[in-house]
Formats: sequence, C-alpha cells, structure tokens
Amino acid sequence: MSIDVPSKGIEPADETGTDTGSAAPETTKAGLWSALRPLVLRLHFYAGLLIAPLLLIAAVTGLLYSLSFQAEKFVYRHELQVPAGDRTVPLATQVEAARKAHPEGTVTAVWPSYEDGATTRVLMTTPEVEEGESLAVFVNPYTGEIRGELADSFGALPLRAWLSGLHSNLHLGDPGRNYSEMAASWLWVVALGGLLLWLGRRRRAKRELVLPERGATGRRRTLTRHGAIGMWAVAGLVVLSATGLTWSKYAGENIDAIQTQLGGATPSVSAGLQPGGGEGGTHEGHGGGETGHQGPDIGIDKAVEAAAAKGVDGEISVTLPADGSGYVIKETDKQFPVHLDSVAVDPADGRVMDELRFADYPVLAKLTRFGIDVHMGKLFGLANQLALAALALALILLIVWGYRMWWLRRPTKDRTLSVGRPMPRGAWRKLPVTALLPIAAAAVLVGWLVPMLGISLLVFLVIDMALGAAARARSRA
Repeated sequence: MSIDVPSKGIEPADETGTDTGSAAPETTKAGLWSALRPLVLRLHFYAGLLIAPLLLIAAVTGLLYSLSFQAEKFVYRHELQVPAGDRTVPLATQVEAARKAHPEGTVTAVWPSYEDGATTRVLMTTPEVEEGESLAVFVNPYTGEIRGELADSFGALPLRAWLSGLHSNLHLGDPGRNYSEMAASWLWVVALGGLLLWLGRRRRAKRELVLPERGATGRRRTLTRHGAIGMWAVAGLVVLSATGLTWSKYAGENIDAIQTQLGGATPSVSAGLQPGGGEGGTHEGHGGGETGHQGPDIGIDKAVEAAAAKGVDGEISVTLPADGSGYVIKETDKQFPVHLDSVAVDPADGRVMDELRFADYPVLAKLTRFGIDVHMGKLFGLANQLALAALALALILLIVWGYRMWWLRRPTKDRTLSVGRPMPRGAWRKLPVTALLPIAAAAVLVGWLVPMLGISLLVFLVIDMALGAAARARSRA
C-alpha cells in the first residue's frame, strides 16, 4: 500500500517503487490494468503528498484512544471498583444517596452494577457539567456509599473522553471535524489504491505478497515491508474508513439519508405514556419534582424487575421517566453475541409498554451498530481494542515507510528540496471509453456521497490543470 512520493529523475514505470526487474506486467499481459495503473499512481502521488499527514494524525490519536479503555480502568479504579459484598442495597437507595450528595442535580439515568465489585453509575444533569455531558456519581452497591464523581460523556470518563475528542476533532470543534472526515474519506482510497499497486507487481515468490522479501536491502527492503504490512492491514483500514464516515458531518448525513430511504434506520423503543394514564399504582422511589415525571411511580427497582421478566437484564442502563414518558431499560452488553434488547415500562403500574429486540433490527441498522462499536473498540472488548491498536500502529508504519521511500529516492546531486514528479499528465486519456465512463460516473457518485473526498479531489485536479497549463506556457516561451 505505497504512500510514496516519487522523485525527479525516476522513470514513470518505476513510480510505484517497483525496483528494476520487478516491474508490473507488460501491457499485453496486464490489459486494462496497464492503462489504469498510471491513473492510480497519479492519484496515489497526491494522496501521499497531501493526505498522509492527516492520516498520520488520525492513526496516532486513534492508537492512544484504543489504549484508553484499559487506562481508564486503572486511572479510575477507585470510582469503578469496590470490594465485593454478599448483598446489594436497593437501587432506589443508591440513587437517593447520589441525590443527597448532589441535591442541585437531576437524575436522568442509572447504570446498575452488573458484576461483582463494580459500582453503580448514577448519571445527573447539574449546572456544573457542560452541555452533552453528565455528572457520574459512583455508588457502592453493597453499602450505598458514594465513591466519587466524574464527568461522563456518553459513557466515557474524562481520560477517554479527552482522547476521543482529540481523535475526532483535535479539540477544535466543528472545524476540527473536517480533519477527521478528510482522513476517513481518503483512507479507503489510499488503502485500495495501494493494494492494486502492490498486487500488480511481479514477484519471485508468492510468499512475498504477504511477507517482506528476504535479503532485500535499502529502499527495496522498506518497500517490501511496506507492502506486506499493507496486505495484512488493508481490510481493517477500509472498515475503519467506512465506519468512521457513518457518523461524520457531511458524508454521515448522506449515509444516514440513504439508510433511512432503504428502511434501515435504527429503531427505538416507544416509551410515551397514553393520555390519562399513570393514575394508578403506588408512589415509591423518586417523585415527579426530581425527575420531570408527574404521577405515581413504582420505583426503579420494580421497573428493573419488570424488564428482567422480559429477558432484559445483566448489563443494562435505566433511563428514568420524564413528563409523558416511562422507564426505558436497555441492555448494553456489546460482547459477542451482543445483548441489546430494550423495553419501556409504565411507571404507574410496571406494565411493559413496548419491547424492542435487537434481532428485529433491520440488517442495515445492525451493520451500522456493529460497525460503530468495532470502530470505538466496544464490540469485542479487549480483543477489539488490541486489534484497533494494531491497525493504528500499522498505518503509522505504512506512512513512515512511505515517506522513507521518498527520502531514499530524493535528488542527491544538488541536494535541492523536491517532492518529485508524479506520473505524466493525461493518463486518463489512455483509458478505453468502456472503462473511462464507469470510472467517471463512479467518481461523481462517490464525490457526492463523500463530499470531503469529492471537493479535495476536485481541488487537486484544478491545481494540476493549472500547473500543466503553466508548464506548457513556459515551454512555448
């Protein structure tokens, strides 16, 4: 997967970093590939020159994020872990302890302890926390003791939340999101383009497709390491690119619209109360003045019991009732096989108003859920996180090796700085019409679906045309 910037004095046939004696097959053997190869090379040149730095930033920050899950367990072990006891106190008692510790806050959700020694996490909105965050109060489920409070951003505690923001937007807000979307938009192009270039090389042994060439030295050794690692990483890099785009700003909106049109939108459990309902039952646990719910309330413990009777138990989150809605209890266990069923419970009488089984999700919604969770290191736990770290490290090595190959091919006579020359212009004119038209149509479609890719590619083309016109003007002068 060569992210390689060629230098002056190198013939176009060697632009991939293919050393003498290992060039791509001749035109008569390669057919369409011989015509397409120069176009792929030229696109690869621009990607290596201008996009690889963004990919490097994304890879480094992604590596740090993938390690943050285990670091979070160590840094916040006092809040997250307690000595296991024989019996737990009621959830209502634990929630009440959190309320007493922060009377200015409003409890919105509860993550009950789901394994021995784990604390209960009570999420609250308070004047101190920023918009989009919650205050997480950690309660010892065996004693009701408060273990600590931390900011919570969709389940991520401060360390992981900070690293997540660094990866997604460099802590620059919406302008910073453009960097990550640009990187995700080009990653699959660079990966697949590099794969084509690597497969198109002639090699002495089949093992050299996936392993570095034995005995190679200098630039050739770097090239074979680069290509072999790329072969192992390409599938994962394409998956990271695709899943990263699903919640990007511009491409994400287009993907979401298409998914909705195809009937693949992610469903949600219906928790709305019927008009005039909620008049019966007993009033236990919390009251309407503390949660926004007005009327009788069976309490969180009985709501959880009602959900468990429907098979929604284990690792769960409980969203407390607000005015006009009931309890929403969701499974949150994303280890495979996943447990992501959910139910809505009427706070007045404990009746299950609605059920939603993950098995009933549309296929596209399931794939989206799996993809996002894989990208965020949640689907397979530690194995997922280690795989992400390995992919991030592989991408770092690919980029570093790509630039090292450029450095080894730099001009050496006059030591002038140069980014080298790409494949000669006009490669697209050598393509047969039967190939050019589908490629052009695909480029327009992809450019619309992934705007950051389309816009940047158009800018590249305009600059390239301008440079070509200036070169022609100089040659005529």
